[in-house]
Amino acid sequence: MAIALKSCCFLQLKKAETGFNNLSLSSNNVSIISAKRYTSVSATANRTIEAVSISETFNKLKNQGKVALIPYITAGDPDLSTTAEALKVLDASGSDIIELGVPYSDPLADGPVIQAASTRSLARGTDFDSIISMLKEVVPELSTPIALFTYYNPILKRGTDRFMSIVKDTGVHGLVVPDVPLEETETLRKEAKKNGIELVLLTTPTTPTNRMKAIVDGAEGFVYLVSSLGVTGTRASISGKVQALLKEIKEATPKAVAVGFGISTAEQVKQVAGWGADGVIVGSAMVKLLGEAKTPQEGLKELEIFTLSLRSALD
Repeated sequence: MAIALKSCCFLQLKKAETGFNNLSLSSNNVSIISAKRYTSVSATANRTIEAVSISETFNKLKNQGKVALIPYITAGDPDLSTTAEALKVLDASGSDIIELGVPYSDPLADGPVIQAASTRSLARGTDFDSIISMLKEVVPELSTPIALFTYYNPILKRGTDRFMSIVKDTGVHGLVVPDVPLEETETLRKEAKKNGIELVLLTTPTTPTNRMKAIVDGAEGFVYLVSSLGVTGTRASISGKVQALLKEIKEATPKAVAVGFGISTAEQVKQVAGWGADGVIVGSAMVKLLGEAKTPQEGLKELEIFTLSLRSALD
């Protein structure tokens, strides 16, 4: 069961409160369903391109007066073959940065949609090693930087230095770890920086000002502003408090600020961008399209249409 974020913000949880469950990361071969390759109407020819870093992406967009579109999908749902194609579709449909979630057995920050996607992915046999193998093949074809979204336990199981080295070898540019307390990010930041990976930190509506400033000081790539209390998931509206929070954070840092949690429509994307966000993160709505589609092909097509609509709302 996903756990609602405490009012103190999950970044303030002590180690004993994180409630990690051990996730068995099997090294067994994973059977990946081979879906017929989806041909996107907006796709370009295969290419080998090294994407620029996340911070460089934001700088480029700022100079162009644009807001970053940051979709999120869960690796391995419905299968890793479809995930690989989905990354290409998102890349070709106007995404600026892509968040890829590593499925986890105890996703405290995730709502029912992403939680269900993780459960399906794990049941299919997806593990960290198979995700890494997939990324090594796909990332060279993408012009959009990837930020890996993972809970802390898979990092601890491998050792921070080894984990970062593995991620670096895939060409991934960023890392989001929602359940690591600020006090324990020093080692993560050190190893991430050594491997050229930008560690994104999160702040929430209830984060005290002095703590928020410490978070934005330590964040790399961008500052992740959680738009509401609770877990991820679509919401009918975005709290007006987000506008004031954006202003407060921007007064504390020149770094880019992206807003996520609960954003699911083109209208909401446009609204948050109008409030001054440098980036808008859309997760559950993307995951739902892929997870509830009758076929992978249908899911990929719906993903493309939806992403293009969000891109249009920001342009």
